[in-house]
Amino acid sequence: MAQKDAKKAQKPKRATTKAAASKETAAGKKLASKKTVAKKPAAKKTPAKKPAAKKSAPKKPRKGPQIPQTIEWVEGKARIIDQSRLPLVGEIVEITTPDEMIYAIQTMKIRGAPALGVAGAVGVALIADSIDTLNETEYYRKLTEEVRRLIVSRPTAANLIWGINRMMALAARTSNRGIETVRKTLHREIPKIIAEDQKRNRKMAELGAKLVEDGDRILTHCNAGSLATAGYGTALGVVYAAHEDGKDIKVYVDETRPCLQGARLSIWELMTMGVPSILIVDSAAGLLMREGEITKVFVGADRIAANGDVANKIGTYSLSVLAKENEVPFYVVAPTSTIDPTTPHGRKIPIELRDPAELTMVGETQVAPDGVQVYNPAFDVTPGENVTAIVTEKGVVKPPYEKSLAKLLPRE
Repeated sequence: MAQKDAKKAQKPKRATTKAAASKETAAGKKLASKKTVAKKPAAKKTPAKKPAAKKSAPKKPRKGPQIPQTIEWVEGKARIIDQSRLPLVGEIVEITTPDEMIYAIQTMKIRGAPALGVAGAVGVALIADSIDTLNETEYYRKLTEEVRRLIVSRPTAANLIWGINRMMALAARTSNRGIETVRKTLHREIPKIIAEDQKRNRKMAELGAKLVEDGDRILTHCNAGSLATAGYGTALGVVYAAHEDGKDIKVYVDETRPCLQGARLSIWELMTMGVPSILIVDSAAGLLMREGEITKVFVGADRIAANGDVANKIGTYSLSVLAKENEVPFYVVAPTSTIDPTTPHGRKIPIELRDPAELTMVGETQVAPDGVQVYNPAFDVTPGENVTAIVTEKGVVKPPYEKSLAKLLPRE
């Protein structure tokens, strides 16, 4: 159903503003950002004083390059980084209609659980703007109907549904104040959601960095960095925080077939941020663990069931088995909005099946025979028993997850 909707959905427009500018970097073309150099103020002459006793200054985080923001909300329009074209082309696309947002989600121009939460919220606002009726009953009926298309655009992602539900609840609370008030209220909510996500990511990074030791060699899968969120990242956010703390770390990145989010996105982020990193073929992870080269695994999550089972990019489950066999700690980093208390265990999580062309084609080149049968799940489920701990913005929790996760969530 989602694939049919993708065909109907409109392609988003390329931005023609200066935000679409790009420039070359060692990792490919990266989005341009203006930098200003502050002038050093003139030194003031003061009488010489006896030097005070030296005190150890608190360690300050290193300041360095930053990844451009994944999604922005500007004057009733969304601007997103087109992740399907990275790292070779850095392009901003403008999203102005619900169909454009659905198309962007399904084609992974925007992806990553927290970023999809923001995209879902934006999608609701665009739907609310697009309904052309003054009849309030008809308006809310159409709003509910159109939102269903948004929900099924990536069915595994809990954050997408979380963002949609938050906006729909807000619309319901303000429905007695008129259609135009509802639209304006939804518009005002989006910057709040973006700011909250950025704050959550920083907190998770702070907590997760405490699990990282000097000399660690970390393995990550897919992309759980700044591009997957409204800023900074989840699993890679932990890496960035540890790096900024001055810890000597190295990151191994699975290429992450078939769409190569590790090779295209995570390595690009890590190189941009100056973090030592090495790209590996997915099937090399077991060898590195057996040789003792991997000391910890950090991954993100698309949905976490009530019992701690974790849905994440296909291949994550295999890594968890290898980590358990080789006694390597396996950490999941995700905001509480990724936890789905209504899903009791992983077997109840819907798994998205994607276009067979992701396997049979490499770019424009066909690599598999005509007529081949293809099974292309986007995600798999890692049982909670394989997860050492789950890092959230509210704390780091350990098994039994039925109890520890429940304590993080508000009581109904």
